[in-house]
Amino acid sequence: MIVDDDALVRMGLADLLESAPDIETAAQAADGLQAIERATAHHIDVALVDVRMPRMDGITAIPRLRALPHPPKVITLTTFDLDEHVYDALAAGADGFLLKDTDPADILRAVRVVAAGSAMLHPTAARRLIDRYHATSQRGSTRAQARIDRLTPRERDVLALLAQGETNADIATRLTMRESTVKAHVSRILAALEVSNRVQAALLARDAGLTA
Repeated sequence: MIVDDDALVRMGLADLLESAPDIETAAQAADGLQAIERATAHHIDVALVDVRMPRMDGITAIPRLRALPHPPKVITLTTFDLDEHVYDALAAGADGFLLKDTDPADILRAVRVVAAGSAMLHPTAARRLIDRYHATSQRGSTRAQARIDRLTPRERDVLALLAQGETNADIATRLTMRESTVKAHVSRILAALEVSNRVQAALLARDAGLTA
């Protein structure tokens, strides 16, 4: 599903997604309220959601989408000057975010990666966003470190790579592990950190200073 108040953006994204044989655009919405209606009426796997929209913005819509009986994965679409809004969106449960000028091939890859259960963070923007938040939240860093301390050394290794946006397959290659083992580690990490998805785990890792 494509959620954006700009009809031209929706049209361009729809053309791009429909060019891929394994991706179908099931619905479009002009704001958060329409997105919830469409996601209720259709089985949506992944929603590309703009941050700023009339009536209901993306940040408000994300937790409501995630609360549906069949919640879609959410990728937030943003421009680079919306750092603080993007952090809020990720904290609300988004599975990743892309800049609107992201290369088309990377947008298609993001949809596939997120649909498969991994996260997709734009590397440069994610680093600046989370580092900016970390720099203004020392108390949050202390709390984050206390939660990280619950992990085993191997789980910390997995979390550090996860926080860099690596997929399960990438982590498995880097750490010489089976992908199924990585998945098991990720499940235990999410439970130990008391977070709902990989993006929130990555934010916590950054707050704790686990990654540079």
